[in-house]
Amino acid sequence: MFEEAFAGSGLPGAVGMIVDRDGVRFAQALGVADTDSGSPISVDTPFQIASMTKALATVAAMQQVEAGRLALDAPIGDVLPELADAQVLTGFDADGKPQTRPAVRPITLRHLLTHTAGFGYFFIHPELLQYFAAVGMPEPGSLAGIRTPLLFDPGDKWEYSVSIDWAGLAVEAVTGSKLGDYMAEHVFAPLGMTVTGFFDALPDGAAKVHVRKEGGGLKVQPSFLGGGEYHNAGGGLVGTAPDYARFVRAMLRGGELDGARILQPETVAEMARNQVGPLRAGYMGSAMPQLAAPYDTFPDQHTGWGLGFLINPEPGPDGRSPGSLAWAGIFNSYYWIDPAKGVGGVFMSQLSPFGDPAALACFGTLERMAYS
Repeated sequence: MFEEAFAGSGLPGAVGMIVDRDGVRFAQALGVADTDSGSPISVDTPFQIASMTKALATVAAMQQVEAGRLALDAPIGDVLPELADAQVLTGFDADGKPQTRPAVRPITLRHLLTHTAGFGYFFIHPELLQYFAAVGMPEPGSLAGIRTPLLFDPGDKWEYSVSIDWAGLAVEAVTGSKLGDYMAEHVFAPLGMTVTGFFDALPDGAAKVHVRKEGGGLKVQPSFLGGGEYHNAGGGLVGTAPDYARFVRAMLRGGELDGARILQPETVAEMARNQVGPLRAGYMGSAMPQLAAPYDTFPDQHTGWGLGFLINPEPGPDGRSPGSLAWAGIFNSYYWIDPAKGVGGVFMSQLSPFGDPAALACFGTLERMAYS
C-alpha cells in the first residue's frame, strides 16, 4: 500500500514508520534524497523536521514546569523581560507606520504553548508581512523575526505562530543552557534520539528540499531553517524518522521509553488535554502560498490544541481515535500519536510548499495501514 501511494505521488523520497508502545511495526524508505545526485533515501536519512520541532521543545518546557522553574500561568515576562510589556498591532497610519496598544493581560507559558499568545507567522498573516515591510525584513535565523507585536490579546484566539520560539528562549533563561545543549542531554539522549539536533548547516547525506517544476518533475530548492543567532524551537531541528518515532513511542508510554523517563505521566496527560476551550485550533491561512497554502487537517471537526499538539475530538477519516495528537513540518512531514489505541506514525518527506496533496495522500495511506 505504501509503495503504491508513493509511486503515484511524484515525491522525491519519503520514509514512513508505524509504531506502538512496544516497538516498530513498519518502516520503509522510498525514492531519493536528492534528485540531482540520485542518492537513495534510507530509513536513517536526516530530514529537516521543521515544525515537528515544536512538540520536542514543548517537552523541554514542560520539564521546567515539573522542576518548578517555569509555571504555566505565571507572566512569562518575569522570565523573558522582552515580553513583559506586550503590544497589540491595531493597524498602520497613513505613512505605513505600525500602530499598537498595550495588551490587556500578560502572556503566559500556557499561551505560548497553545498558540494563543497573540503572535503569528509572516508567511501566514499578511498584517505581519506589512509590519516587516514597514520596519525591515529580518535576516533568516535572527531574533528580529520573532520580535513582532501581537495580533490579538493573549488568550482571545488561536493563531499558529512563533510562540514556541519564545518558549524555547524561556527554557534557556531558566536553565542557563543553549536550547540544543539542554535538549541533547535531557530529551534526545534519554530517548536514544542519536541524530536529532540543531545544526549550523544541513548535514551531509540529509534529504534536500524539492519543488515541483511546471510541466512535471522535481528540482532541488536550497532551503535550510537552522543556523542563525538562536536555536529555533519552532522549527530548527534536523532528525530522522526512527528518532522521531522514539519520541512518539515515549508519548504513547506516558513519558517513558526503555526505562528512561522524560516526563511524568500526569504531565503527558495534561499535554494531551484540550487547553483552548471553545476556540477552534488548527486552521492556517496563507500570506505566502509558495511556502504554505491554506491548511486545515480536519475541516469538518472543531479541533482543539493541547500543550504542543493538535487534538481531533472525533475519529479521523484514516483511523485515528478521538483525542489523538498530531502536527507537521512545513516540508511535508507529518506525525500522529493515538493514546487510545497505542499506535502512532511518522511520515518524512522534503517538498515545498506545505500541504502537498500527494504527500498528504501518502501519509493517509500510512495511517490506514496502522489500523488495518
